[in-house]
Amino acid sequence: MHQTSYSKYLIFATMLLLAAATFSLLWGQYPIDMTTFIKYLEYKFLGSTTMEADAFALIDNIILQIRLPRILLALLIGAALATSGAVFQAMFVNPLVSPGILGVLSGASFGAALGMLISEHWYIVQIFAFCFGFVAVAIALLIGSTITASRSTVMLVLGGVISGSLFTSLLSIIKYIADPYSTLPAIVHWLMGSLSMAELNEVLLIAAPILFSIFAMIFMSKYFDLLSLGDEEAKALGINVKLIRTLAILFATIASSLAVVMAGIIGWVGLIIPHIIRMAVGPSHRLLIPLSAIFGGAFLLLVDAVSRLTFSVEIPIGILTSLIGIPIFIIVLKKARAAWN
Repeated sequence: MHQTSYSKYLIFATMLLLAAATFSLLWGQYPIDMTTFIKYLEYKFLGSTTMEADAFALIDNIILQIRLPRILLALLIGAALATSGAVFQAMFVNPLVSPGILGVLSGASFGAALGMLISEHWYIVQIFAFCFGFVAVAIALLIGSTITASRSTVMLVLGGVISGSLFTSLLSIIKYIADPYSTLPAIVHWLMGSLSMAELNEVLLIAAPILFSIFAMIFMSKYFDLLSLGDEEAKALGINVKLIRTLAILFATIASSLAVVMAGIIGWVGLIIPHIIRMAVGPSHRLLIPLSAIFGGAFLLLVDAVSRLTFSVEIPIGILTSLIGIPIFIIVLKKARAAWN
């Protein structure tokens, strides 16, 4: 793709992301108009006294304690899920693959439910979710390599199906024995996905590993184009297929596991965003991967705005991504074959 077109797409995507972030920052149950926001910034950074101290304290609390952590978390999770989805689709040369293909979502869900069952500390829940996400992927890889020494993509997918089914069954056991009046509702609510527990310190803590994984996958995008030709052709071009595939699975697992740790199960983002981007710009991963990250963040920001503003009570964002993602995917399917080719 020509460099001018490459820059044009990235600039457009970045502007869309900034517009979505600004809308989410200013609009909510307590709307903030642009004039008030500018006065707030003048008071915050320049010491201007054009705003009363009480009004400043109120808006400062709304922006820094409530909306900014949520916006940052939505951006990180949307980018992580969409990028992981694009990478998994490239790795398995399959347009129906999503971040859950190797069982990472099922494993993380079981880990979080187990953490809620044995402890009331949220950090324990997050650690269990992250660890079991990796355990699920390890089991999938072990099954795939046990059946065949070549670690073909088909065997990896089958290993992921088996691992995912195992942890889904274990999750059912946890739900069956959980306290129906306290633990079970907490597990069910967490599984529906939500950004309502976003706190700035925790968001900043996970930002580094998620961003590192995303940038690593963007850096590796040129190799994904060669892998799409097939393993033998990639090897003939000097590519270490096993190393690239292992690193890609590692970074995609880190990003998607941390997304689940922070917000529960949010489906469809990793499936539909790469398809939409591929239809717009073509199959080249050098543009597909970074644009998936940007549009994934913008998409989840807008869905989160809908979940907060549409009804008097907040709708779990995982439910909305499913309701919005299904019709989009049906529309995308009509052109997906041509875009994938």
